[in-house]
Amino acid sequence: MPMPTWIDHLGSARSALMYCLLTAGLLAGCSTNKEQMLPHGQNTMMDVWNQGTTGSAGSSSGRQLLDARSELRRPIDVRATQPLQDSAAYTCTAQNEIYSQFKRLPNPDLVMYVFPHLAGSDPAPVPGYTTVFPLYQRVQYAMPGERVEDY
Repeated sequence: MPMPTWIDHLGSARSALMYCLLTAGLLAGCSTNKEQMLPHGQNTMMDVWNQGTTGSAGSSSGRQLLDARSELRRPIDVRATQPLQDSAAYTCTAQNEIYSQFKRLPNPDLVMYVFPHLAGSDPAPVPGYTTVFPLYQRVQYAMPGERVEDY
């Protein structure tokens, strides 16, 4: 009994024709020339980059684009921002409203001096320092109109 070939496995003439066309298409796709598909030209990568970022090399539209960019990068005029800073004190903000309606009740600060000492499981010297903490644990606020004088 003869050994079967790859044509015997295809089964019919139609599938053999399809297989031959597929093989021919793949071989034709690999036979193209790179220079024919992707022509190189005389431009370097720097020329392509400059042409892409400025319109075209040395054109007036590229110069206009650079002028517009430099105008946008102008320094900030201090005199133009001065009126904004002057009106900031008169502007209504959430912080101004809270502080004007709900005054803080007096909570005196206690100043304490901590003498030099040793601290930690491996005693390390700690120099003396001064610390400040409030007398009451929480800050209390007055109701609107309850207290008007500052402390």
